[in-house]
Amino acid sequence: MRRRQRSEDGGIDISPLIDVVFILLIFFMVSTTFVKDMELDLERPSASSGAAAASDALRVYIDRDNNLYVDTSPVQAWMLQSRVRDHLRDAPESPVLIITDRGVPAERLIETVDQCRLAGAKDVGVVTDAEAG
Repeated sequence: MRRRQRSEDGGIDISPLIDVVFILLIFFMVSTTFVKDMELDLERPSASSGAAAASDALRVYIDRDNNLYVDTSPVQAWMLQSRVRDHLRDAPESPVLIITDRGVPAERLIETVDQCRLAGAKDVGVVTDAEAG
């Protein structure tokens, strides 16, 4: 006499599903890029025609004391053009965003935009409150 062993017909093994969900979660966490501005206390100018800023752009900061920063590293004014040119050598179509304080003189802002364009940047923009998002 043979006894039949009952197979469990009511249960579904969900451990492969859990593995796939965790792998997808890890994939999305690793592949997501987070853009964070420098920790400068800036009062950005406002504009009614502002649009969202590109996340892959080179960021040039001008603080209240007229100090320049290129992607978090301090730069002297005479070095700005070469730093931007070096960045554009790796990514020639990359836009340049100038993030400035409201109290920075227009002369300093125009000089910075001019240096970025002389370095070869085709798309130079100024970040406002609406674009900071």
